[in-house]
Amino acid sequence: MRFEDIHVRATATWLPPRRSLADADAAGDCPPVVAARTGMESVTVSDDAAAPEMAVRAARTALARAGSTSADVDLILHADTWFQGHDAWAVASYVQRETLANQCPAVEIRQMSNGGMAALDLAASYLAGAPERRDALLTTGDRYCMPGFDRWRTDPGTPYADGGTALVLSRREGFARLTSLVMSADPELEPLHRGDDPFAAAPLSHRTPLSFEDTTRVFNRRHGLSFALRRLAEGQTTVIKHALSDAGLALPEIDWVVLPHFGRLRLESLYYERFGIDPARTAWEWSRTVGHLGAGDQFASLDHLAGSGRAVPGDRCLLVGAGAGYSWGCAVLEITRRPDWASPHAAR
Repeated sequence: MRFEDIHVRATATWLPPRRSLADADAAGDCPPVVAARTGMESVTVSDDAAAPEMAVRAARTALARAGSTSADVDLILHADTWFQGHDAWAVASYVQRETLANQCPAVEIRQMSNGGMAALDLAASYLAGAPERRDALLTTGDRYCMPGFDRWRTDPGTPYADGGTALVLSRREGFARLTSLVMSADPELEPLHRGDDPFAAAPLSHRTPLSFEDTTRVFNRRHGLSFALRRLAEGQTTVIKHALSDAGLALPEIDWVVLPHFGRLRLESLYYERFGIDPARTAWEWSRTVGHLGAGDQFASLDHLAGSGRAVPGDRCLLVGAGAGYSWGCAVLEITRRPDWASPHAAR
C-alpha cells in the first residue's frame, strides 16, 4: 500500500548495558559456538528495568523529540514478544499512563518479531483514515531472562537482547516520509513455534526455558526442512517486492536496508545472498553489538542510522521484518531532513 502525507516524526531507543559474548562464554552462560555462528559481539542485558519501563523511557525521549503532547497523540500501540512483568495485565495502558496520560486508544500488539512493523502498518492506516488525527506513539519493549527464556540458547541462530524503542508516526512533517508498507502472512508456518505440544493451562508448562529448536524440529520432521525454507523465502520476497513496487523503486535504488537483528548465518541465507544485499548497506556493524530486540529491531536501527547521521536527506530506507506466526512486513521510507537530535558528525 502506498501512503501519502504520513511521516516519521521521531524515533528513540533505550538500551541497558552491553554484555560481550566473550564474557558470557567465560562465565559459562553462552556456548562458545554462538559467537562463531552468529557473528554477534555483544547483547544488551537489563539487570533491573522491566520491558515496559524500557519502552516508556524510549517513548518519553521520542515524544520530546517530536514535540508531541497528550493532545497530539490519537493512538498508542505497544508491541512485544515476551513476558511484560505482570500477569493478565494491559501493558499498553501502562505505557499510556507513564507517558501521555490521555484518553486515546492504547493497544498491545503481539505479532512476535514482526510486531513493530505490524504496529507501523496499523498506525499508518489509522492516521490516514481521518484527517483530524495527528500522531501515533508506537513502542516496543522486551526483557529476555531466565527462568523462562535463555537469551543464548532458546533460538540458536540469534542471541536475544533487552531494550525499549519508540517511534512517533504523524500526519505532520517529520524527518522521514513513509512511502509504502506491505504486510503478508502464512499461517501454515504457525506450528514452527508450537510443535506438537498440547495446549497447557499455565505458562512454561511444557519446557523451561523455551526452545524454538525443539518445536522447529517437530515441524520439520512432519513437513520437511525444504517446506519451511521455501515458504519463509516466499513470504519475505513477497513483501519486499510489493513494497518496492508500490514505492516505484528497485532494490538497487535503496540506500539502507534495515534488517532484523538476526545472527550472521541467518542474515546471509535469508537476505544477503537471496536479495544481493551488501551488509555495508545495513546496520549490521551496530546491530551485532546490540542483539535481537524482538519487535523493536526496525525502530532501533532506523533510530541509529538517523541519529548517527549515516542516513542523510534523500536516502531511501527499506525496513524489513519477519515474525513467528508467520508474518512479514516491509516499508519504504525516504529521509527528508536531518533530525534535530542527529550527531553533528556524519559517519556514512
